[in-house]
Amino acid sequence: MVAAQAGRPQTFYQPETFAQRCTRSVPAVDVVLVRWPAEAVRRAQLALRQLPRLLLLEDNAIPPQPSDCLEDWIRVPAAEIDVRSRCSALAARAEQHVSASPTLDDDGVLRFGGVWVPLPPVEARLTDALLQRFGAVVSRESLARAGWPDGAPGRNALDVHVLRLRRRIQSLGLVIRTVRSRGYLLEGLPTGVLARSAAEA
Repeated sequence: MVAAQAGRPQTFYQPETFAQRCTRSVPAVDVVLVRWPAEAVRRAQLALRQLPRLLLLEDNAIPPQPSDCLEDWIRVPAAEIDVRSRCSALAARAEQHVSASPTLDDDGVLRFGGVWVPLPPVEARLTDALLQRFGAVVSRESLARAGWPDGAPGRNALDVHVLRLRRRIQSLGLVIRTVRSRGYLLEGLPTGVLARSAAEA
């Protein structure tokens, strides 16, 4: 919601921003407005889902360390034009983030950064589950269900296939990281790391 005063630009106020979303000319990406620190839990949930979010800092709150490129903050009250500018920038980043994500076709071909690699059926199903939460953690249980829909394999079977998958996708600049006691996370290597890896090959 926006409060307007005669002769002054429209302004966003902290109490009026609960559950609001920024609208923009391209509706494919919504930037969610989150009160900070009042909605810290909601912010964490949005970050887990890789959704762009603009934090509205209350009073003298200290802004948190951004967890990814899809987050920004602004102190309220703030002019509407400033809020919309931040939203537009975040939406543009989100679109680039999505376009930079790997893709897996129905034939099990994984493409990323102009390079592709074919995957066997089990590894393709594991990759599909990881891609659905690209950049976020996928539990071992979820991966086991995705890789073997007719029945969960032994613990070693998942470890072996993840190891093989790691080797197959390395040339694409992708890496699967183990998150202890939680599962696995698929992400792209930073450009600098990828360049060094290519130079050492």
